[in-house]
Amino acid sequence: MINLNESRRRILVTGGAGFLGSHLVDRLLGQGHEVLCLDNLFTGSKRNIEHLHSHPRFEFIRHDVTFPLYVEVDEIYNLACPASPVHYQHDPIQTTKTAVHGAINMLGLAKRLKCKILQASTSEVYGDPSVHPQTEDYWGNVNPIALVFSPLPPFKISGSDLTFV
Repeated sequence: MINLNESRRRILVTGGAGFLGSHLVDRLLGQGHEVLCLDNLFTGSKRNIEHLHSHPRFEFIRHDVTFPLYVEVDEIYNLACPASPVHYQHDPIQTTKTAVHGAINMLGLAKRLKCKILQASTSEVYGDPSVHPQTEDYWGNVNPIALVFSPLPPFKISGSDLTFV
């Protein structure tokens, strides 16, 4: 449960109807926070959050992070982006926009609100690992001239890099 010394926070979770996002939303609500769940439902599912629609501290907004968002929150968890190769290769342009423009929009919102942001990435940025399991000092195995191009890794790296600017 939430610490009595902490105040209830209003938290934005982008990609909140996805597998990871919906579990994070459940956890945050369980800790007593208000949660604004944002998803365009490209890969997320209403089924993942249907049990929350009557929850008094839960709000769902169907919105694409590639477009600016104007809300008031205390924290942002940016999980929005197709994670499965089947999904991100289906529409590589939208995947690129989500990873880059989505990160830019959420970073802009965090800057305007002066709030913390967590920018999610993916193990895909390390390519096809040559060692298992990967340790923290593993640099990856990326093939820059692959016959089958995956749009996700370079653009998730871009979104992550912007977070440090």
